[in-house]
Amino acid sequence: MEVFAEYLTGIEHAHRRTRMRDVLYWVTDTFPALIGSIAWNQPVFTDHGTFIIGFSAAKHHMAVAPERAAIIHFSDEIAASGYEHSKELIRIKWESPVDFSLLSRIIEFNCIEKKDCATYWRKPNM
Repeated sequence: MEVFAEYLTGIEHAHRRTRMRDVLYWVTDTFPALIGSIAWNQPVFTDHGTFIIGFSAAKHHMAVAPERAAIIHFSDEIAASGYEHSKELIRIKWESPVDFSLLSRIIEFNCIEKKDCATYWRKPNM
């Protein structure tokens, strides 16, 4: 996707750039209704104007930000995939495989949970 081209060229390490590109293209292909853009200097995907998931490249990992509700909901599966997580993001080490099945379930969860959401972020009670 052209919208991510400049972001991707800013990732110096070729393997990391390719990995990030592959994940972003996978989201685009798997969830064509989502809108990709750059916000806060990182790739994000939205649905009807509400945030669904974001990604960023860090030194030791790819950060995946699906909002706290999704991390809480999938906490056990995230750990079972071998990923670390905080309250707001999942860390996938560059040398670790990407669990696309888990990513798919997280994105589907957010799309379903936020189908009636009229704001960019979840309300605290969502």
